[in-house]
Amino acid sequence: MPSAILIANVRVTNPEQYAEYRQWSSAAFQAHQVEVLARGGNFEVIEGDWVPDRLVVPRFPSVEAAHQFYNSPEYGKARVAREGAAIMRMVVVEGV
Repeated sequence: MPSAILIANVRVTNPEQYAEYRQWSSAAFQAHQVEVLARGGNFEVIEGDWVPDRLVVPRFPSVEAAHQFYNSPEYGKARVAREGAAIMRMVVVEGV
């Protein structure tokens, strides 16, 4: 079964409230033993006109595992905390 990565582009609109989301999402990543490859680090656009905001890239054992994480009670708490604090764009990509 191929692995999967999730790619999230986050435009933070309320940094104080977003801090609560980060706490809950960190706890959810730990509870599901998710490997986070990138989380809010510096980036450089090397082609095209995409200008990301805040990038988060976790790796999952499978697309199904990514869906299980996203729909979990642990991450559900994070999603509730994020409401009104950020604009989230997220995709899951099947790996090799």
